[in-house]
Amino acid sequence: MYVMDVTSPETARPLDVRCYGGAAIEPWLDDLARLRISVFRDWPYLYDGDAAYEASYLKTYLQSPRSVAVLAFDGDRVVGASTGLPLVDESEEFLAPFDGVSVAPQEVFYCGESVLLPAYRGRGIGHRFFDEREAHARSYGDYAWTAFCAVDRDPSHPRRPAFHRGNEAFWNKRGYRPRSDIRANLAWREVGQAGETGHTLTFWLRPLERTR
Repeated sequence: MYVMDVTSPETARPLDVRCYGGAAIEPWLDDLARLRISVFRDWPYLYDGDAAYEASYLKTYLQSPRSVAVLAFDGDRVVGASTGLPLVDESEEFLAPFDGVSVAPQEVFYCGESVLLPAYRGRGIGHRFFDEREAHARSYGDYAWTAFCAVDRDPSHPRRPAFHRGNEAFWNKRGYRPRSDIRANLAWREVGQAGETGHTLTFWLRPLERTR
């Protein structure tokens, strides 16, 4: 477990950033679910979270020996989380987009999500989340890529906030590039809607330097 100190914007006490892997993630599943439901409720996901789905989805990380959860604590409270696991341990919805492309799934470490409460943003924690997941993937020596996927939204979407600023510049700075030929299709219920809506998500990839 790795511990890092950064400053809490609310209390000025240090934040701890800790990494857990595989079955050691289990005590934090409720916190992961809470953060995902809270943060993804906002644009661009508008996810009307379902606790039962979260419980099922997050078990994937317990079943993968190489998974990682990077958690940010303000005292005893988890205020941010970031996850990753080998792409081959993900569900078919995330594996299918790699059929017929030049990137082999077994060479990809998939970065699941980074969720951070609004009060703690803009302090470099997002970079730390990527640093820790990339270092975790690099430590195995057999991954050529790290990747994540992000939902595609029309710039003229009626529910897009007027002053929304996307994360594309941040991702590009990290060395990630979108792959228009690698896209996933997922359905979830959006806030204010009765049923599920289909969504397209584009994968962003970054070459990962191997250590051996």
